[in-house]
Amino acid sequence: MSRIGLLGGTFDPVHFGHLILAETARDTLRLDKVYFVPAADPPHKQGRIIASAEHRLDMLRMAIADNDAFEISLIDIEREGPDYTAEMLEIAREKLLQPGDDLWFLMGLDSVIDFPNWHEPERIRLLARLAAATRPGYDIDWTPLEKALPGISHEVTLLPMPGVDIASNNIRRRILHGSSIRYLVPECVRQYILETGLYRYIR
Repeated sequence: MSRIGLLGGTFDPVHFGHLILAETARDTLRLDKVYFVPAADPPHKQGRIIASAEHRLDMLRMAIADNDAFEISLIDIEREGPDYTAEMLEIAREKLLQPGDDLWFLMGLDSVIDFPNWHEPERIRLLARLAAATRPGYDIDWTPLEKALPGISHEVTLLPMPGVDIASNNIRRRILHGSSIRYLVPECVRQYILETGLYRYIR
C-alpha cells in the first residue's frame, strides 16, 4: 500500500511555497509520492488571464526535477473544465492509485477556511484524507466550519510548515513592476521567466 499526496493549483508560477508545502507533507505524512496537479481552467480564477499550460508545466518540471518523490499529473489539464477538485480526485483514484492506496489531498490553511464554499466538499471528504499546511497570517476558527461541515475539525491534519509567505499573484505583480523575484522561485524558474518574458503584460 502506498501513501499518495495530491497538490492541486494553477502554479502560475510555481514557487518555493508550493515546494515547501509538498515536502513538508511528504515528510510529515510519510508519503511515497506527491503529485502536482496543475489546473487547466480553475473555476475560481475565471476572468483572469493565466499563463498557458505549456509554460506552467515547463516551470513545474524544472522546479521538481531534483526530487524523486515529486511527480506531475496531467489529469486536470487533459480533461474538459471547469476543474473541480471532487472530479479531479475521482480521476486520480482511477488513474494514479492502486487498490488500498492511501490518498491525501494537500492544501493551505486559507483553503480550509473557505472549504465549505468549494464545489461538493462532502464528496471531497469521502474521496481523500485532508491535510493543510499552516501559513503566516492565517488562523482558523473551527466553529463556523463545524457548523457547515460537522466533524471537519477532526478530519484535517495540520502540517507545521516553515513560515514562508509567498504567493503567485505577488510574484506576478513584482515581475510586472520590474522587481526582483530571486529567492521566491527556484533559479531555473526565474531564468525561464526572464527568458520568455512571462507575466510582463499579464495584470
